[in-house]
Amino acid sequence: MNPFTSLASPIEREEEMDAAELSPARYAKVLADLSRVNALTLARRPTLGFLDRVCARSGRAGGGGAGGSDAKPWRILDVGFGAGDMLARIARWGDARGVALDLAGVDLNPKSAPVAAARLGDRARLITGDYRDLAGQGWDIILSSLVAHHMSAGQRRDFLRFMDTECARGWLVNDLHRQRLPFAGFPLLARLAFADPIVRRDGQLSVGRSFRRAEWQAMLADALPDVASECRIFRSFPWRLCVERIR
Repeated sequence: MNPFTSLASPIEREEEMDAAELSPARYAKVLADLSRVNALTLARRPTLGFLDRVCARSGRAGGGGAGGSDAKPWRILDVGFGAGDMLARIARWGDARGVALDLAGVDLNPKSAPVAAARLGDRARLITGDYRDLAGQGWDIILSSLVAHHMSAGQRRDFLRFMDTECARGWLVNDLHRQRLPFAGFPLLARLAFADPIVRRDGQLSVGRSFRRAEWQAMLADALPDVASECRIFRSFPWRLCVERIR
């Protein structure tokens, strides 16, 4: 894709890794390479920071009753778990802070579950299907990473409403920031990381499909007009623009 493609509005184009005809082996390689690139770009940091803030709000951080036998595990849902790397990192976060976690992930692509299961073992329940089928299950926290820009406007509206309705403690959208530097530079970064060509192309397109602060403000005002002012939009170095609400 031309690095000087207009970014005045999100690019509307499907990504290659979403194609049904992509073989399971190639899909697994793409997920593995994407996970490695995400680690290089500190993609998990905003999610872990969000969990720290939820802990601080609840007064449950730093041991105390967090890991005790009477502590009720936090039920966390990761929507679009992909390779399972975010769930694995969250599991380590809980272990380090003595916070009991009941982890689950849902992903529409049936090729994701075997890849994530190999990484996670029994640390998380993995579900292939639609997140909407998981309503009413008492989630404490709902998370997503690099998912929102794959949705249509109506799907994002429904997703924001689902998260806000279904979680007791808070929710986070961890996504990219549509800016020229990451859009132009991502293919080079992915090439230096020896990532699959699909990762190089889709990663650049993901930046182009993502949003800016004013766009998120408008989406929040539309989807959650009564609580939009309680939602926080924040940047995370180097190329993330995230949205959270903590109760």
